[in-house]
This record gives sequence, C-alpha cells and structure tokens, in this order.
Amino acid sequence: MSQSLWESEVVEQVEDQAADTSFEPVEEPIEQSIEEQIAERVAEPPAEQQEPAAAAPVAVALSADEFSALEERILRAVDLVKRERTARTEAEERAVAAEAKLNGQSGEVEELQKEVEGLRAERDQVRQRVERLLSELDALEL
Repeated sequence: MSQSLWESEVVEQVEDQAADTSFEPVEEPIEQSIEEQIAERVAEPPAEQQEPAAAAPVAVALSADEFSALEERILRAVDLVKRERTARTEAEERAVAAEAKLNGQSGEVEELQKEVEGLRAERDQVRQRVERLLSELDALEL
C-alpha cells in the first residue's frame, strides 16, 4: 500500500498514541475499517434484534398472565369498594337512627330527671316529718 505524506503522518501519530495507551496500532486506513464495520452490521443484524422475535411469545404469555392478575386485582378492588360503600351507607343509616332515638329520648331523660328531683324533694319532706314525729315522741317520754 502506498501512503501519501499526510497518511503516513497520521499513521505515525496513531502508532505513537497506541504505544502510549497500550493499544495496537491500526495497520489499515480508518476508512476501510469503518466500511467493513458497516458491511458487517448490514450483513447480519445484531443478536438483540434476532432474539425478540423468538422471545415474543414468552413476553406475550407473561403479559397475558400479568393482565389477568391485574384484572383480578381490579375486580377485587371494585368489589371491596362496593362493600365498603354499602357498609358506610348502613353505618350512616344506623347513626341517623341512633341520633333520632337519642333526640327522642332526651325529652324522656329530662322528664325522668325532673321526676327524680321531685322524689328527692318528697323524700326530704318525709324525712323532716319523721324527724319531727321522733322528736315529739322523745319529748313525751321525758
């Protein structure tokens, strides 16, 4: 191979750099190696491009299983939400009924409190009368 003056200088620089960085010097022109690399890449596609076609059925089966699992999870979540809404509605209805019952009983509670106060007052009156009678009995015996 005949090299021009410029090519020989480039080759010498590349060889010097290769010696410094422990690379082997390039013996053929850079253009030729690039052309060969392009030809190799065009001639046979990389292994990564060939394998997905073979791996595609596995990926589809996995995604179908994953989709089924996701579908089941979503259905369970929907069912859970429905049950929780029903339970919440029932709890709200029970709370409203309990509040209504409480409001109805608050009137009864007030009446019972008044009655208890009346009975205590009556008991105090009876106690006072009994104490008066006992003091009169004590006065007769003396």
